[in-house]
Amino acid sequence: MEKAKLEMIVGVFVLIGIISLGYLSVKLGKLELIGGDLYEVDALFNSATGLKSGAAVEIAGVEVGRVKAISLKEDRALVRLGLHNGTKLYSDTIASIKTRGIIGEKYLALSPGGGGDPLKPGETIR
Repeated sequence: MEKAKLEMIVGVFVLIGIISLGYLSVKLGKLELIGGDLYEVDALFNSATGLKSGAAVEIAGVEVGRVKAISLKEDRALVRLGLHNGTKLYSDTIASIKTRGIIGEKYLALSPGGGGDPLKPGETIR
């Protein structure tokens, strides 16, 4: 009886450990499960060299989303952005690809403008 009780306690602790490890992996990896609170907009570039899916999208140095996908549309790079719902962008928003440090990773910087019409989900930053 004592052995069965000990095995039950060990099993519960192992299960709690596995669940905790999974939770931390999702949170620290910044994975968005089942979409999260995101909306998508597109941005067109002549070249998206070095930019990768999962790269940060920032406004004034603050991360507001991630690059979801990069594809080719006619002869330009179409970059799909997943942005947090509270992020307000306008039709005069400017998107640019920047580099962190001298040989650092690429990220997408947004300058949101404010004089144009609000961008709706699915619209394109030109």
